[in-house]
Amino acid sequence: MRKVALDLGARKTAYCEVRDGKVVLRGTENAVRDFEAQLGPEQPEAIVAIEACREAWHVHDLLTSWGNQVVLVDTTRSRRLGIGQHGRKTDRIDAEVLALALDRGGIPAAHVLSPHRRELRRWLGVRRALVESQAQLVTTARGIAREYGAPLPRCATDRFISNVRKLKSDRDLDAVLEPLLKMLETISAELVGVEQALAKLCASEPVVTLLATAPGVGPIVAASFISVIDEAKRFTSAHHVQSYLGLVPSEDSSGGKRRLGAISKKGNKYMRALLVQSAWIILRKSDTSDPLRLWAQAVAARRGKHVAVVALARRLVGVLWAMWSKGNAYEASRLAVASSRGLTEAAQNLEFRAEALKKASKKPSMKRFTAAATPI
Repeated sequence: MRKVALDLGARKTAYCEVRDGKVVLRGTENAVRDFEAQLGPEQPEAIVAIEACREAWHVHDLLTSWGNQVVLVDTTRSRRLGIGQHGRKTDRIDAEVLALALDRGGIPAAHVLSPHRRELRRWLGVRRALVESQAQLVTTARGIAREYGAPLPRCATDRFISNVRKLKSDRDLDAVLEPLLKMLETISAELVGVEQALAKLCASEPVVTLLATAPGVGPIVAASFISVIDEAKRFTSAHHVQSYLGLVPSEDSSGGKRRLGAISKKGNKYMRALLVQSAWIILRKSDTSDPLRLWAQAVAARRGKHVAVVALARRLVGVLWAMWSKGNAYEASRLAVASSRGLTEAAQNLEFRAEALKKASKKPSMKRFTAAATPI
């Protein structure tokens, strides 16, 4: 089968076809559609490699509709293929490196999201942009008010506009704040429509309701988790999902020593931030008897709250993945049994280590042993 790679640039797309380790055809076009003469339905089927990016899903669907097989390349591993080596990185070179890697085999492929989950992610992205714009406008308004010596009272974002307009403040301040308040009104109105669209999409996703039974997890966090993971069964373990979201410690085990550092922070940054927010909610506001909160409080007592929150976010990922995989709603009692088992094992390990240290301290040192063995 033909082996082809496309490097999707902002203005141009580079084409490279290889056979038996040699380049047989190159080309550059303005858009992927312009390669119909090489990859269209009238041409022999090809395996086409493209790097994961914004337009990759659209290109994937187009090339697949033409009868080709598409391999989406994981950009976090593209350097191991040789892309960008020796300071040489152009669309032409990148396309050639991808094509040759495809011809050799073993290319690190990325997961292609299902169409419904793509749609869910798009609307979540729009909502995120509106919410962040709303927060920025509120922050700006509060800063301006402080400059006038009239700090605005704290309140929920949805009540901010009405509360500000009720205040009898300086006319100059009112004039400066009015454009911001009008923008906030527009964004608030748009948010209503976006959240209605999201509600409609989530209604066809029963797993959103399932995951939202976990403490600290609302429909937005649940929907975001689904839009990133797509299929629970494509992961073999909770640790695999935690690693995918960048919540496991980074590791350097070179030189025969295992060194663990801060979390890797790989994967979807926004999803990781949402999980950390959920962890804070569990630690501060959830049921005081909830096993997740009790577990996090135990970690916080030893390592501090910030470490505990990240650890709790990591554990929450495992809980959500298990709920999704097994189709079970959140059950505190079941988790409590697992938590107590884990704490018991940890306590036994500590006991064992303490006993081993105690025995080791009673053993004579090499210095004492050598001295005793030396004849007078």
